[in-house]
Amino acid sequence: MAGTRLADKRVIRLFAIGQLGWAILSGIVSNWLVYFYMPSDTMLSRGMAVFITQGAVFAGLTVIGIITGCGRLLDGFIDPFIASQSDRLKSPLGRRIPFMRKAAVPFGVMTVLIFIVPGTGSQTLNNVLLFCCLMLFYITLSLYCTPFNALIPELGRTQELRIDLSTHISVTYFLGTAAAYLVTTVAAYLEPTMGIAGAFRITVAVLAAVAVVCMLVPAFGIDETLYAESEPSSTPMFESVAKTFKNHDFQVFELSDVLYWVAITMFQTGMTYYITELMGLPDSLSFVFFAAMTLISLMFYAPVNMLAKRHGKKRIVAFGFFFFCLAFGVTSVCGMFGVPGMVWGMLVAVLAAIPMAILGILPQAVLADIAECDAIDTGERREGMFYAARTFSMTLGQTLAMILFTSLSILGENGMGYRATALVATVFCLIGGLVFTRYNERRVLGTIGSGTDEGGERQ
Repeated sequence: MAGTRLADKRVIRLFAIGQLGWAILSGIVSNWLVYFYMPSDTMLSRGMAVFITQGAVFAGLTVIGIITGCGRLLDGFIDPFIASQSDRLKSPLGRRIPFMRKAAVPFGVMTVLIFIVPGTGSQTLNNVLLFCCLMLFYITLSLYCTPFNALIPELGRTQELRIDLSTHISVTYFLGTAAAYLVTTVAAYLEPTMGIAGAFRITVAVLAAVAVVCMLVPAFGIDETLYAESEPSSTPMFESVAKTFKNHDFQVFELSDVLYWVAITMFQTGMTYYITELMGLPDSLSFVFFAAMTLISLMFYAPVNMLAKRHGKKRIVAFGFFFFCLAFGVTSVCGMFGVPGMVWGMLVAVLAAIPMAILGILPQAVLADIAECDAIDTGERREGMFYAARTFSMTLGQTLAMILFTSLSILGENGMGYRATALVATVFCLIGGLVFTRYNERRVLGTIGSGTDEGGERQ
């Protein structure tokens, strides 16, 4: 019988390794795409080539901003289709694993090609090639990540399992993102012999190979049919999308999530610029600061896990939003008042570590609660669509963030554009926190409690 077992620690660890893999690939593109194709004066002075059209080309928008925006939008619109196909799939391997097995290698390959294919002498041709590569990257990302995320509530079938699973994948997500920040650190050793672009590309290729291996671990190491209720949904895609977005609790979550992804994407995209242009430090320290941020954040994972189980998730998530505002606000003034750049960097890392722990763990668990509550209310399991909709909020937020960042960062002089990006991130995060306070956690958990027995099985 499908879904007769609760996931054990081994299954949770295998699943989390998959998160490590796709976090590396996503982190490479999120953190370095703009940096590679919109090089700063510091990079240009080191011999970095200019591959695509620079500066504003239409209504204050840049080519890289338009291309990344289109890619994110494609990702957002294709996610519901893939989620629907996954929810409705009839396979002896389950509903999610078949997608993950087929998508892992193409996902890694497209990550590498994004930084290699647009290498001609024509900026116009490179614009087109980058656009095509990025579209294929987001398609393969969706093919792996949408089914992967849909397994979260299916493997985490009790409150404790949901929080534990979310904690594990949060750890590997930040480790993967930290690994992605290694690009310039490793490339610095190769740069004297291969040039800045060549060293960058080789490093990306090595990290992508590691990431693909990690993504294949859960795809071949977990027997989905033993742990997940793999009964296919019969609801057509558009009807499933409509049902998902009619859920009031999800509406609140989705809006706050969009605002969160705008803020965090602007912060992560700008981190290397903040370090080099505002703090006056080398870009190789990007990894050092993010690693410090991650290690400090990991210290708070156990307390966040325990507090969430004891006091619920809503208050802690809202606190995470508001504390992130402080970190972003400090970032907007870093490099000023005669304070050394290293001090600013460590201060930002420490301040950002606490909300990173909270918002890295709990939103996934909150969404799993909402999906489980909806399944009890409607009698239909559509986890894939809920996580596709969450991916859409991430996509929409990241799209807006890329457009805002690439437009704001070119304004003014002496780093004023970069400071503006941090201030805008602060505002979005503040509004996101206020929106999340409207989430009705008591009703959701009450419904789940009445719909399952103590062992986590449906009544």
